[in-house]
Amino acid sequence: MTLKWNDRQERRITWALLSSLVLMLSVVMVPVLTEETNNNKLKCDLLGDEEEESNRERELLQKLTPLTSLSFSTDVQEGQKKYTYKFKVCGAAGNDTNGGLVQTEVDKETVIGRFNETHIYNGTDWIMLVYKQGDKYNNHCSKEERTAMVMISCLTGTLGKNFHFIGEERGKEKNCFYLFEMDSSIACPKVDSHLSLGSILLIVFFSLVAVYIIVGFLYQRLVVGAKGMEQYPNYSFWKDLGNLTADGCDFVCRSKPRNEPAAYRGIGDDQLGEETEERDDHLLPM
Repeated sequence: MTLKWNDRQERRITWALLSSLVLMLSVVMVPVLTEETNNNKLKCDLLGDEEEESNRERELLQKLTPLTSLSFSTDVQEGQKKYTYKFKVCGAAGNDTNGGLVQTEVDKETVIGRFNETHIYNGTDWIMLVYKQGDKYNNHCSKEERTAMVMISCLTGTLGKNFHFIGEERGKEKNCFYLFEMDSSIACPKVDSHLSLGSILLIVFFSLVAVYIIVGFLYQRLVVGAKGMEQYPNYSFWKDLGNLTADGCDFVCRSKPRNEPAAYRGIGDDQLGEETEERDDHLLPM
C-alpha cells in the first residue's frame, strides 16, 4: 500500500524539517557560554577594615546578590503589643539609611541591625547573616547595641520566602541578639552536573542520526525529486533491513519450529487395523 501525499502536506513536512535542522544546528554549534560573574557592588560593609575582610565573606555576600531586590516582613504579637519586623539584604528596610532590619510598633521604629556592620558565615545548607550596631537597649543587656541574626536555610525552587521571627535573647549581660529565619535556594549547595561519556556519545549519535534524516530528506526532495515515502534517504535499504530484522527475530524468538507437525492429528484410514473378514457361510441353506 503506497501513501499519496499532496503538495501542501509535502511543503509542510519540508518546512518542519528545515526548522528542526536550523534549531538543532543552533544548539549544537553555538559554543558553551561560561557563567557570567556578577560584580555588582553590594552596600553591605563587612566588619573590620577593607584589607582585613576575608575572601570567603565577600563570596558569600556576592552569593546573596539576587536577594537584594526583595523586601521581607513579619508580624509578631507579644501580649498587647504588635511588632512588625522588616528586613532587606544589604539595603535600607526602614527610614534609617543603614537599617537593614528594623522593628516598628505603631509609629515607633527601632533599628535592630545595620548593614554597614555585617558579618556572614555559612554551613552546608545554610547562611547566617548578622547585622550589628543596632539601636541600644534601654534596660537590658547592659544597654549594648542590638544585633540581628538571619538564618537563611536551603529550600530549592524559591528565591526567598517564609521570613519569620524566632525569638530574642536578652537575658544575658552581653551579646544579646534577635534571631530570624527564612528560606532560599541561594543557601543550597551547588550541584556539579557533568555529562558522562555515555551521555555525550548518545547525544552525538542522535544528533548525527537527525542530521542524516533531515539532510537526506532534503536531498531526495529537492535534488532527486522524490515523492512520498521515497523522500526518506535510502528508503529501500531501510525497508529491506527492517524485513530482514523481522525475519531474524521470527527465526530466533519463535517457540517451536515452523514445520513441526501439529500436536493433534485425526485418525486416518492408514491407522486403522485390518478388519477381520466375517464369514456368513453358516447362513446359507444346506
